[in-house]
Amino acid sequence: MWWVTGSLCRASSRGWQMRLPRPSPGRSPAWTPATASACSLSSAAPSIRLSPAARSLFDEPLAIAVQGLGPRQPVTLRASLRDETGELFQACARYQAGHDGELDLAHCPALPGGSFCGLEPMGLLWALQPQKPFWYMVKKDMQRPILLQLEVFDGHGDPPGRLLAQAQHERAFLRDGVRRVPVRDGRIRGTLFLPPGEDPFPGIIDIHGYTGGGLFEHRASLLANHGFATLALAYYRYEDLPQEPTEIHLEYFEEALNYMLQHPQVKGPGVGLLGYSKGADLCLAMAAFLKNITAVVSLNGSMAITIVPLCYKDKTIPVLAIDEQRVKVIDSNILDLSDILMSPFQAPGNQSLIPIEKAEAQLLFIVGQDDHFLKSDYYATEVCKLLQAQGKENFQILSYPGTGHCIDPPFFPLYPIGNHPILRKRAVMGGELGAHSKAQLHAWPQIQAFFHKYLNDN
Repeated sequence: MWWVTGSLCRASSRGWQMRLPRPSPGRSPAWTPATASACSLSSAAPSIRLSPAARSLFDEPLAIAVQGLGPRQPVTLRASLRDETGELFQACARYQAGHDGELDLAHCPALPGGSFCGLEPMGLLWALQPQKPFWYMVKKDMQRPILLQLEVFDGHGDPPGRLLAQAQHERAFLRDGVRRVPVRDGRIRGTLFLPPGEDPFPGIIDIHGYTGGGLFEHRASLLANHGFATLALAYYRYEDLPQEPTEIHLEYFEEALNYMLQHPQVKGPGVGLLGYSKGADLCLAMAAFLKNITAVVSLNGSMAITIVPLCYKDKTIPVLAIDEQRVKVIDSNILDLSDILMSPFQAPGNQSLIPIEKAEAQLLFIVGQDDHFLKSDYYATEVCKLLQAQGKENFQILSYPGTGHCIDPPFFPLYPIGNHPILRKRAVMGGELGAHSKAQLHAWPQIQAFFHKYLNDN
């Protein structure tokens, strides 16, 4: 659970900024009667209990316990999974069983020496890290679960001691009944995820960042599990879309908006937008220039146009200028580019500023205070000051310490170093493992609550 004891800076009667302190340990779900039987090495060997037993959604917590150990027995637990490219992600933790030989991660703290320590019931999930450096967990096929492997080893040795028990668990991206519908309508390309049932649902368009291009469905699929009709929208380097656009036309996103507004299973009269990084400034531009947008969530976005100029009708917004003299080389030619963008609030940077004051939508800015790609915390704070000065009350900020640029749904591994979309070199994205992972866990239900509030109240 997150204890909100930080300062709550009130900008207006409705607009506010919450600066969250570092999290206290999370709570695990209550045990259900169903438990997973481990593949024990013998009938007398220890076993792993899981709840849910065999399958859970990727963004759901998983309760883990071990039974049949010796009194106060030291053990090492290891979680492993492979993404769709076969790359391995692992986390491990050291524990000591109770006097009764039971080990429940909800009540027993991890000892120093593993991926984490302290009372962290879901630590084996949020602490997963790639064995290959600088690797992002690839998930393209939402209809195929990820297989999680859990192992218990004797002692605290490195390498681990004798294998005592193991279990497998499926981490799914689609709840039963959620429909995945490829969208090839006019110019737009993407995938629509529809919750079970025939009634209309609140609609969201999910737009990813610029690095790599293509179609990213993981957020949209998980949101559909929570009752949203969600369109994962591609905008370059996908099928017949431009490979290397020299400009981006807002008319394409307007077409996607109209597609959602006209869909019989999307509840009107407006839709929500969820944008990450470059996708966030596109969402803010949509809110500024287009109608029928009710709520916008910006994940570590800029308040100015970045990377590629934006065109709409007879207007072109230039990109925010960069100063390559501010590039810092830190380790093994990895760059820190946190200072290269010019200020969007001062000339000539203000030519790139999105006129967000024109937006009628409710705005939620989610920012990481350790974001090294963008000074997203600073940008969000400054743009909300501008909105407040114009009498606007339609904004909120959630600002997370120790949190980097790549904010994903819960239990996605931290991705602290990536390829910069402008300089095309490896650069620091930021984030401290524990704080960043807890921020993802906290922000996800906040996003859902925000959309439920403003899209269902239409």
